[in-house]
Amino acid sequence: MSGSLDLNADLGEEVTDDEALLEVVSSANVACGYHAGNRDIMRAVCAAAARRGVSVGAQVSYDDRENFGRVALDVAPDLLREQVADQVGTLSSIAAAEGIAVRYLKPHGALYHRVIDDEEQARAVLDGSGELPVLGMAGGVVLDLARSDGRTVLLEGFPDRAYGDDGRLVPRDQPGAVLSDSDTIAANAVELARSVDSVCVHGDSPGAVGHARAVRRALEGAGWVLRGL
Repeated sequence: MSGSLDLNADLGEEVTDDEALLEVVSSANVACGYHAGNRDIMRAVCAAAARRGVSVGAQVSYDDRENFGRVALDVAPDLLREQVADQVGTLSSIAAAEGIAVRYLKPHGALYHRVIDDEEQARAVLDGSGELPVLGMAGGVVLDLARSDGRTVLLEGFPDRAYGDDGRLVPRDQPGAVLSDSDTIAANAVELARSVDSVCVHGDSPGAVGHARAVRRALEGAGWVLRGL
């Protein structure tokens, strides 16, 4: 294989080694305080990303720290739009102070999956995030709407998660949904690389850093050049 590809991970969530992951990934999805993180953590991640040339994206979420943003909420569209705008605005100001810009948008957890099918919430997320490129799974309504708006759409795949026959991720509460073997994850990444712009390694898994390193080695060994979004 040849060409460029992105490797992203969720950072700033207070559950992983951000510094170690930033040595491996090319893009960092930074938690914006609604499901995890805070301004000091955002600032530290942005500063470290700037030093390493890692791209930064806004990882927006439902306002639900108690459940780590993994419970779908019926938020009124106007409120959700305001919450997304607040998260993007906060991270953007912090990133600018560190000499970089927020390069893309990626919903987190339950919101990520909700906007695959829910047009009303998808529109609220888009309206609250300006003109940022949108990172997500193929087939989602949020990406269709983004394309219609003339925004850049970026496709991603998850080598550390199992997929169902419908092309969606198997829910986390089902057996085998979350993979833990680095060799399997790395092999999946090479396979996914053919059809996506970015490969995501979940930053909140216990072996996140090791998985990311294995994925990077495998992708580079297959001829891909890793480049941030």
